[in-house]
Amino acid sequence: MTPDLRLMILPLPDFALLPFGGFLDKLRFSADDEDYSRQRYCSWRILGLDATPVASSSGAVVQVEVTAQQADWREVDYLVLFGGRNAAATAALAPRYKGLLRQAAKAGVKLVSVDNAAFLLAACGLLEGHKVVLHWRHEAEFRASFPHLQVQTEQLYCIDGTRITCAGGTAAIDLAVALISHASGRARALKGLADMLVDESRDSRHALRSLELGPEQGRVVQRATALMRHHLAARLSIEALAAELGISRRQLDRQFHANHGMSAKAWWLEMRLQQARWRLLNSSHSLAQIADEVGMTDAGYLGKWLKRRFGCTAQALRRPAAAYCGVPNIAVQ
Repeated sequence: MTPDLRLMILPLPDFALLPFGGFLDKLRFSADDEDYSRQRYCSWRILGLDATPVASSSGAVVQVEVTAQQADWREVDYLVLFGGRNAAATAALAPRYKGLLRQAAKAGVKLVSVDNAAFLLAACGLLEGHKVVLHWRHEAEFRASFPHLQVQTEQLYCIDGTRITCAGGTAAIDLAVALISHASGRARALKGLADMLVDESRDSRHALRSLELGPEQGRVVQRATALMRHHLAARLSIEALAAELGISRRQLDRQFHANHGMSAKAWWLEMRLQQARWRLLNSSHSLAQIADEVGMTDAGYLGKWLKRRFGCTAQALRRPAAAYCGVPNIAVQ
């Protein structure tokens, strides 16, 4: 019998193991009756440019089953790419992967990017005219790199015709449910979720509770924090932020002082500095580029604040041994 859903899985160098494993295990549960793990209703194979095994960001290695030269796109419905940890490095793979990806797209195969794989598709010109979803940590970087593309915020995944993008993490499981549901029906798509200890599948627009502060922090602070994250790259004033919430700046500051012991402006600055430090450790972007991504005026201004907050220069922060500079985090979501 011909499977309802036929996929080629392409892990990129330094790919994240969590979305990769979650996606494949959801396919496995739905691919057969009971729990026999046969590829009857869904089929998939691991693709590589060549036969060289691909290492994940955690060091686990995946064996390649099909090379680019062996791929028969007539037998594939979806090509699913799992992105590498470093977005810029993933985008830099474009010269090596462009031919393969364009060949699949030309054959009518739907291209699916999970996590930072969207950077590769965009660099290859394969997301033109399509909406894009990716991990919230990389939204600002993606906007800076590809300002003409439309980023959908606060979504787990987006199915936009022949292009599908997913934020990564456990959202890959929800995406797998959506793809299986379309091909084989909802009942088969939900099969095995209990075995995976997943309570329910989430809609693409599901709001992550982990990005909220919890009920004890109050709705105003929750909403303000979400807006701060959304406007991280914008040079928006606290007054403008308060106006979006329908309250005064004084009221907003009172809420933040009650919950965090600091003003809304101080909290937003801390959020920006934590993101800047994370980008320094996880990208090769210049300090000027990172300053733009986190809404700071310029590299010098950001550098001054980084030194004041973490006790060392931006250059020192980039050295793994000095990642924390002896200064603890403030838990900013």
